[in-house]
Amino acid sequence: MSDLYGAAVVLRPSAPGDVPALAAVRATPEVRARWRGGDDLAGEVTADLEDPDTRCLTIRHRDRIVGMIQWYEEEEPDYRHAGIDLFLDPSVHGRGLGTDAVRTLARHLVDDLGFHRLVIDPAADNAAAIRCYEKAGFRPVGVMRQYERGADGTWHDGLLMDLLASELVR
Repeated sequence: MSDLYGAAVVLRPSAPGDVPALAAVRATPEVRARWRGGDDLAGEVTADLEDPDTRCLTIRHRDRIVGMIQWYEEEEPDYRHAGIDLFLDPSVHGRGLGTDAVRTLARHLVDDLGFHRLVIDPAADNAAAIRCYEKAGFRPVGVMRQYERGADGTWHDGLLMDLLASELVR
């Protein structure tokens, strides 16, 4: 896969050399609160890059690694769709880079790979992420109650959002 160019970001297939920078982003308190992780974040990022079911793309802005966006595919023909997830360095939050990354990947998934539907599932209380995804055209489908166990051991709701190809905000 070649690089994907957004308005402000470049998405390129993640490589082992990206691991230290990606692990550093994952270690920031804001990202760690959502993505969690153990003592070896570099090992966890490496495992993500080696997962054959997930495609990882490093998000670059002005020649700096600022995060990672990943996608997976449901291959069953009657349910075919792609799912997206990402994390972004808090130092660049509020600049539209997350929306740009989501739009850029969504365009690729729809235009180049032929997906008609995309999904994303932020925590229901993650208002900033939800706004980001809505700007790219994702719509709330419903709350998934007690969807994810938090670091504190309690269950938290998730929000299922989807986007149909015709709804993509380019």
